[in-house]
Amino acid sequence: MIIAKSSFLFLNRLSTLRIFGLKENRSVAEGLYLLRFFSFTKADRILKRTEFLHLSRYGKKISNNHFIVLFCPGRFDRSRLGITASRKVGKAVKRNRIKRFSREYFRLHRHEIKGYWDINIIAKKEAAELTSEQAYLSLKDVFDRIGGS
Repeated sequence: MIIAKSSFLFLNRLSTLRIFGLKENRSVAEGLYLLRFFSFTKADRILKRTEFLHLSRYGKKISNNHFIVLFCPGRFDRSRLGITASRKVGKAVKRNRIKRFSREYFRLHRHEIKGYWDINIIAKKEAAELTSEQAYLSLKDVFDRIGGS
């Protein structure tokens, strides 16, 4: 089990380095910094019902064919993400897949968003049949519009 986890971290480190065009011979400390920079901890999530209700009441709304995004300025010194995928979207496997794509996109691209935002991504039915590439393009469209707000 330890071998699998460490190899996952190593592969994740290599892919992160490639995203930034860095060479693989960077020091371990730099690699760990990058992993921490791209982590998605519990503090990065919107978890409480009251926070979701606050977003739905006071947040701005952006949508495209696959997602509705509610966002408002955050109260913390980081952008946070909440994801909503109702049973209308599909069974648990499809809902979890959409949530996984959304978390991963946010994790890798939150540094591109100007300011600190609380963001709730609501998946539409059409999102259930997306490939990973289509989901990332759709999320890129929405996140680019948040950055411009």
